[in-house]
Amino acid sequence: MLLCGGCGSGDDATGTGAADTADPEPPGSSAPASPGAEDEAGGNENENGDGDGDGDRAGQRLEELRVRAPASMDGYARDRFPHWSTVRGNCDTREAVLERDGKDVRTDRACKAVSGSWRSPYDGGTWTETSDVDIDHIVPLAEAWRSGADGWTDDRREELANDMERPQLLAVTDNVNQSKGDSPPDEWKPPLKDYWCAYAGDWIEVKHHYALSVTEKERTALRQMLDRCPG
Repeated sequence: MLLCGGCGSGDDATGTGAADTADPEPPGSSAPASPGAEDEAGGNENENGDGDGDGDRAGQRLEELRVRAPASMDGYARDRFPHWSTVRGNCDTREAVLERDGKDVRTDRACKAVSGSWRSPYDGGTWTETSDVDIDHIVPLAEAWRSGADGWTDDRREELANDMERPQLLAVTDNVNQSKGDSPPDEWKPPLKDYWCAYAGDWIEVKHHYALSVTEKERTALRQMLDRCPG
Protein backbone atom coordinates (compact mmCIF):
# COMPACT_ATOMS: atom_id res chain seq x y z
CA MET A 1 0.00 0.00 0.00
CA LEU A 2 1.07 3.55 -0.61
CA LEU A 3 0.44 6.43 1.71
CA CYS A 4 -0.54 10.02 1.71
CA GLY A 5 1.14 11.89 4.52
CA GLY A 6 1.04 15.45 3.18
CA CYS A 7 1.18 15.66 -0.59
CA GLY A 8 2.43 19.12 -1.37
CA SER A 9 5.81 20.76 -1.21
CA GLY A 10 7.26 23.98 0.06
CA ASP A 11 9.29 26.18 -2.20
CA ASP A 12 13.02 26.47 -2.11
CA ALA A 13 14.23 29.96 -2.80
CA THR A 14 16.50 30.90 -5.62
CA GLY A 15 19.66 30.92 -3.56
CA THR A 16 21.71 28.39 -1.63
CA GLY A 17 20.28 27.30 1.69
CA ALA A 18 16.56 27.36 0.87
CA ALA A 19 14.75 24.21 1.93
CA ASP A 20 13.76 21.60 -0.64
CA THR A 21 11.07 20.16 1.59
CA ALA A 22 7.57 18.78 1.61
CA ASP A 23 4.64 20.79 2.94
CA PRO A 24 4.45 20.55 6.72
CA GLU A 25 1.72 18.36 8.16
CA PRO A 26 -0.30 18.92 11.34
CA PRO A 27 1.95 18.67 14.41
CA GLY A 28 2.33 15.15 15.72
CA SER A 29 3.39 13.69 19.03
CA SER A 30 6.24 11.52 17.85
CA ALA A 31 9.44 11.19 19.76
CA PRO A 32 12.71 10.51 18.00
CA ALA A 33 15.02 7.69 18.89
CA SER A 34 18.38 8.91 20.00
CA PRO A 35 20.40 9.76 16.89
CA GLY A 36 23.65 7.88 16.56
CA ALA A 37 27.05 9.36 17.08
CA GLU A 38 28.51 11.29 14.20
CA ASP A 39 30.34 8.29 12.75
CA GLU A 40 27.59 5.74 13.39
CA ALA A 41 25.98 4.11 10.36
CA GLY A 42 22.79 5.80 9.33
CA GLY A 43 20.42 2.81 9.13
CA ASN A 44 17.46 2.64 6.69
CA GLU A 45 19.64 3.20 3.67
CA ASN A 46 17.94 4.12 0.42
CA GLU A 47 17.64 0.82 -1.42
CA ASN A 48 18.22 2.62 -4.69
CA GLY A 49 21.42 4.28 -3.56
CA ASP A 50 25.12 3.56 -3.85
CA GLY A 51 25.12 2.03 -0.40
CA ASP A 52 27.19 -0.96 -1.57
CA GLY A 53 30.23 1.27 -1.12
CA ASP A 54 31.24 1.09 -4.78
CA GLY A 55 33.42 4.16 -4.55
CA ASP A 56 35.46 3.21 -7.60
CA ARG A 57 32.43 3.21 -9.90
CA ALA A 58 31.17 6.46 -8.42
CA GLY A 59 34.60 7.99 -8.79
CA GLN A 60 34.73 7.04 -12.45
CA ARG A 61 31.34 8.61 -13.05
CA LEU A 62 32.39 11.73 -11.19
CA GLU A 63 35.31 12.22 -13.55
CA GLU A 64 32.91 12.04 -16.50
CA LEU A 65 30.81 14.98 -15.26
CA ARG A 66 31.29 18.38 -16.86
CA VAL A 67 32.91 20.93 -14.56
CA ARG A 68 31.64 24.50 -14.87
CA ALA A 69 30.43 27.44 -12.83
CA PRO A 70 26.79 27.40 -11.70
CA ALA A 71 24.26 28.78 -14.16
CA SER A 72 22.11 31.78 -13.30
CA MET A 73 18.99 31.25 -11.22
CA ASP A 74 17.09 33.60 -13.54
CA GLY A 75 13.73 32.08 -14.39
CA TYR A 76 13.85 29.46 -11.66
CA ALA A 77 10.67 28.48 -9.88
CA ARG A 78 10.01 25.27 -8.02
CA ASP A 79 6.86 24.83 -10.10
CA ARG A 80 9.10 24.41 -13.14
CA PHE A 81 9.76 20.95 -11.67
CA PRO A 82 6.26 19.43 -11.37
CA HIS A 83 6.62 17.15 -8.38
CA TRP A 84 4.70 14.58 -6.41
CA SER A 85 3.16 13.14 -9.54
CA THR A 86 0.41 10.56 -9.15
CA VAL A 87 1.65 6.99 -8.82
CA ARG A 88 -1.74 5.31 -8.58
CA GLY A 89 -5.17 6.30 -7.35
CA ASN A 90 -4.81 9.16 -4.86
CA CYS A 91 -1.23 8.24 -4.00
CA ASP A 92 1.62 10.34 -5.33
CA THR A 93 5.39 10.04 -5.42
CA ARG A 94 5.81 11.43 -1.92
CA GLU A 95 3.55 8.76 -0.44
CA ALA A 96 5.32 6.07 -2.45
CA VAL A 97 8.69 7.12 -0.99
CA LEU A 98 7.27 7.22 2.53
CA GLU A 99 5.95 3.69 2.05
CA ARG A 100 9.24 2.46 0.58
CA ASP A 101 11.47 4.01 3.22
CA GLY A 102 9.24 3.33 6.23
CA LYS A 103 8.79 0.31 8.47
CA ASP A 104 5.42 -1.27 9.32
CA VAL A 105 3.59 1.51 7.48
CA ARG A 106 -0.21 1.33 7.57
CA THR A 107 -2.50 3.63 5.62
CA ASP A 108 -6.13 4.68 5.67
CA ARG A 109 -8.53 4.78 2.73
CA ALA A 110 -7.32 8.27 1.84
CA CYS A 111 -3.79 6.88 1.36
CA LYS A 112 -2.54 8.65 4.50
CA ALA A 113 -0.13 6.94 6.88
CA VAL A 114 -1.77 6.18 10.21
CA SER A 115 1.20 4.33 11.71
CA GLY A 116 4.76 3.38 10.94
CA SER A 117 8.29 4.54 11.59
CA TRP A 118 10.97 6.21 9.49
CA ARG A 119 14.71 6.15 10.15
CA SER A 120 16.67 9.00 8.62
CA PRO A 121 20.05 7.88 7.27
CA TYR A 122 21.32 11.47 7.42
CA ASP A 123 21.27 11.69 11.21
CA GLY A 124 20.06 8.33 12.56
CA GLY A 125 16.81 9.80 13.96
CA THR A 126 13.71 7.57 13.99
CA TRP A 127 10.25 9.12 13.70
CA THR A 128 6.70 7.82 14.04
CA GLU A 129 4.86 10.83 12.61
CA THR A 130 5.11 11.86 8.96
CA SER A 131 5.05 15.48 10.08
CA ASP A 132 8.62 14.91 11.26
CA VAL A 133 9.75 13.52 7.90
CA ASP A 134 10.61 15.28 4.64
CA ILE A 135 11.21 13.70 1.27
CA ASP A 136 14.59 15.02 0.21
CA HIS A 137 15.57 15.50 -3.39
CA ILE A 138 19.16 14.25 -3.16
CA VAL A 139 20.09 16.71 -5.92
CA PRO A 140 17.88 19.66 -4.95
CA LEU A 141 15.72 21.16 -7.67
CA ALA A 142 17.41 24.56 -7.49
CA GLU A 143 20.81 22.84 -7.69
CA ALA A 144 19.64 20.90 -10.74
CA TRP A 145 18.50 24.17 -12.36
CA ARG A 146 21.91 25.81 -12.04
CA SER A 147 23.59 22.56 -13.16
CA GLY A 148 21.83 22.32 -16.51
CA ALA A 149 18.11 21.74 -15.90
CA ASP A 150 17.43 25.38 -16.76
CA GLY A 151 17.56 24.32 -20.41
CA TRP A 152 15.24 21.32 -20.06
CA THR A 153 11.57 20.91 -20.87
CA ASP A 154 9.17 20.84 -17.93
CA ASP A 155 8.52 17.15 -18.69
CA ARG A 156 12.20 16.36 -18.20
CA ARG A 157 12.25 18.36 -14.98
CA GLU A 158 9.19 16.45 -13.78
CA GLU A 159 11.06 13.20 -14.40
CA LEU A 160 13.91 14.32 -12.16
CA ALA A 161 11.60 15.61 -9.43
CA ASN A 162 9.73 12.29 -9.18
CA ASP A 163 12.49 9.81 -10.05
CA MET A 164 12.29 6.65 -7.95
CA GLU A 165 14.49 4.61 -10.29
CA ARG A 166 17.59 6.60 -9.43
CA PRO A 167 18.51 7.42 -5.79
CA GLN A 168 16.97 10.90 -6.01
CA LEU A 169 14.29 10.71 -3.30
CA LEU A 170 14.78 9.80 0.36
CA ALA A 171 12.75 10.10 3.56
CA VAL A 172 14.79 12.04 6.15
CA THR A 173 14.41 14.10 9.32
CA ASP A 174 12.64 17.34 8.40
CA ASN A 175 14.90 19.85 10.13
CA VAL A 176 18.03 18.12 8.82
CA ASN A 177 16.65 18.41 5.29
CA GLN A 178 15.85 22.05 5.92
CA SER A 179 19.43 22.67 7.03
CA LYS A 180 20.59 21.20 3.71
CA GLY A 181 18.29 23.41 1.65
CA ASP A 182 19.58 23.49 -1.93
CA SER A 183 23.26 23.25 -0.93
CA PRO A 184 25.79 21.16 -2.86
CA PRO A 185 28.15 18.79 -1.01
CA ASP A 186 30.90 21.40 -0.66
CA GLU A 187 28.48 23.40 1.50
CA TRP A 188 26.49 20.67 3.27
CA LYS A 189 27.03 17.02 4.16
CA PRO A 190 24.90 14.58 6.19
CA PRO A 191 25.72 14.71 9.92
CA LEU A 192 26.58 10.99 9.95
CA LYS A 193 29.98 10.66 8.32
CA ASP A 194 29.42 6.96 7.73
CA TYR A 195 26.71 7.96 5.24
CA TRP A 196 29.00 10.21 3.21
CA CYS A 197 30.05 7.42 0.82
CA ALA A 198 26.44 6.51 -0.01
CA TYR A 199 25.37 10.15 -0.23
CA ALA A 200 28.19 11.06 -2.61
CA GLY A 201 27.48 7.98 -4.71
CA ASP A 202 23.78 8.86 -4.94
CA TRP A 203 24.53 12.50 -5.83
CA ILE A 204 26.93 11.44 -8.56
CA GLU A 205 24.58 8.79 -9.94
CA VAL A 206 21.75 11.30 -10.33
CA LYS A 207 23.95 13.98 -11.89
CA HIS A 208 25.55 11.44 -14.21
CA HIS A 209 22.20 10.07 -15.41
CA TYR A 210 20.82 13.54 -16.12
CA ALA A 211 24.10 14.92 -17.50
CA LEU A 212 24.18 17.69 -14.90
CA SER A 213 27.40 19.60 -14.26
CA VAL A 214 29.44 20.03 -11.10
CA THR A 215 31.60 22.87 -9.86
CA GLU A 216 35.28 22.39 -9.03
CA LYS A 217 34.61 22.75 -5.30
CA GLU A 218 31.70 20.31 -5.53
CA ARG A 219 33.85 17.73 -7.31
CA THR A 220 36.59 18.08 -4.68
CA ALA A 221 34.08 17.58 -1.86
CA LEU A 222 32.61 14.50 -3.55
CA ARG A 223 36.07 12.99 -3.99
CA GLN A 224 36.74 13.49 -0.29
CA MET A 225 33.41 11.88 0.62
CA LEU A 226 34.16 8.88 -1.61
CA ASP A 227 37.41 8.40 0.34
CA ARG A 228 35.19 7.08 3.13
CA CYS A 229 33.94 4.22 0.95
CA PRO A 230 35.23 0.77 1.99
CA GLY A 231 37.92 -0.92 0.00
